[in-house]
Amino acid sequence: MLRKVILCPNPYRDFELRVAKEAKRVLDEVHCPNVVCVPFRNEEKPEGYGLEIRPLQQELRGADMIIAFGGDGTILHLSKTAAHRDVPVLGINLGSLGFMAELEQQEIGRLCELCNGNYLTESRMMLDVSVIRDGRVIYTNLALNEAVITRGTVSRVIRLHIFTENGKLVDVAGDGVIVASPTGSTAYSLSAGGPVVEPTARNFVVSPICAHSVHANSYVLSPERIITVQTEKTGYKPIFLSVDGGRAFSLKNGDAVQISQSKYDTKLVRLSNRSFCEILQRKMKTGGSGDEE
Repeated sequence: MLRKVILCPNPYRDFELRVAKEAKRVLDEVHCPNVVCVPFRNEEKPEGYGLEIRPLQQELRGADMIIAFGGDGTILHLSKTAAHRDVPVLGINLGSLGFMAELEQQEIGRLCELCNGNYLTESRMMLDVSVIRDGRVIYTNLALNEAVITRGTVSRVIRLHIFTENGKLVDVAGDGVIVASPTGSTAYSLSAGGPVVEPTARNFVVSPICAHSVHANSYVLSPERIITVQTEKTGYKPIFLSVDGGRAFSLKNGDAVQISQSKYDTKLVRLSNRSFCEILQRKMKTGGSGDEE
């Protein structure tokens, strides 16, 4: 029996929280305890929604599940918090593709299955990302999809040196490189020509972005590897690190970005037995446009 479910709508996707209200009605009818929170800071008490909005960090204590209403970006935003608290996430897609979401808006009625325990959880590998400057760690983050090291807005080729603990992997000259998890293999990495990887697998996908070489390949590496992306030590070209599409972190000459498998996993709730290949084919046929939030 679920003790508490957190309904977490993205107000930019769920206009006036209409879908969240419908989900709450479904859960209330089957006497499933639930609260409503919003995923973004400084919006804990929005007015005019007709719902009691509670602080997310406070309500995470004792929660059994988060239901995220939005696109994959909403799930990405919540994944770090959910992983640290070991709370599984069920996504309801209000975006375009929604690879990580389990339900579409018209399937809201299926939420009643949760109270009967008719669901499974699927663990997804996450990435620990850190920046090392002059021998000190100056930045850390946790990623579900990817770490992207890329050039600034000025159109200049950047050169990156990529290593594992076993030695040099490849030098990349181009727009940058993506280091993705299996979950992230169907995001930016796929657009850069990387392979599609089953999301429950455990490995890294290293994909150059617009590399200035016909021999620049993607690499699939063991999860035991520790990947280091080293910026050039001389000259100046703006280079940035972005984790899961978040705010860019400016890198300096000689900085090293280190990526390894995290001890944390994101757990996604599954209500159906649809295979990854089936979901992939359906989403790709449907298509979509714009960023998912």
